[in-house]
Amino acid sequence: MLDLQRLRALHAVAVHGTVNAAAESLGYTPSAVSQQIAKLERETRTVLLERQGRGVRLTEDARQLAETARELLGLVERAEAALEERRGEPSGRLTVAAFPSAARGLMPGVLAELAARHRTLDLRLSEVDPHLSVGMVARGAVDMAVTHDWDVAPMALPPGLARQRIGEDHSDLLVPRGHPLAARRGVRGAELAGEDWVCQPPGRVCHDWLVRTMRSAGHEPRVVHTADENPTLVALVAAGLGVAVIPRLGRGPLPDEVVTVPMEPVPVRRLYAVWRQEAARRPAVTETVRTLRSRWRGLSGEP
Repeated sequence: MLDLQRLRALHAVAVHGTVNAAAESLGYTPSAVSQQIAKLERETRTVLLERQGRGVRLTEDARQLAETARELLGLVERAEAALEERRGEPSGRLTVAAFPSAARGLMPGVLAELAARHRTLDLRLSEVDPHLSVGMVARGAVDMAVTHDWDVAPMALPPGLARQRIGEDHSDLLVPRGHPLAARRGVRGAELAGEDWVCQPPGRVCHDWLVRTMRSAGHEPRVVHTADENPTLVALVAAGLGVAVIPRLGRGPLPDEVVTVPMEPVPVRRLYAVWRQEAARRPAVTETVRTLRSRWRGLSGEP
């Protein structure tokens, strides 16, 4: 009979791509993961990993076995969720991936509240870009993602996942204090033609939103500077190097050199918690989602 822990190691390598990343996700050393794979190769009399440059790649047999491992681990996850549900108390490890501004502006309070109320719940947070986190949940790399989408760029949910809306995060146009629009009480997208923009790099959700929104307003945005982190974008605006649309969550206090101008209509990104359906009844999941929504209402004033 195949050993489940060895199958878990193989699945982790398939999900994360390297032995080192698999070891980090499992809390093992790379040597321990390699040993588990070697024992599985002896058990199955099959070559599972092949050298590729400085790394390894899964053989075709290994990929098929890793898919079977994914199905078995899903059954284990449902069994664990059922036991946790019977106990009625959130417990065990729950790994959460959250996009940067949520990791900064929302998750610290959520984690502290859950830790104070549920001593047997072991929460682990990773900061992950939203375009990656949903796939990580689907692959089993994390248990839950706190992610977002925009009205013009809705999120596609892969089969086998469930989600719950946390709330809506409003955004503002940020301009340098001496900008001609700084004194306005509102501005529409069509009035922003010809502006220099600072935003996140291409491929990021916020960048896609900006391009689609400005195109729908009749012009192509001229992006002159890109940065991953919102504080960097704010600093670029403060230096007079462009304008930006930045959500309020995790934005923090703005420097005196930056002015917020409401946009019409108000740009809204929708915040979600996403998890695998196998874990839907797990108290750790339901309690974390409840706390996320409660904390968000406190931050945003949403009913």
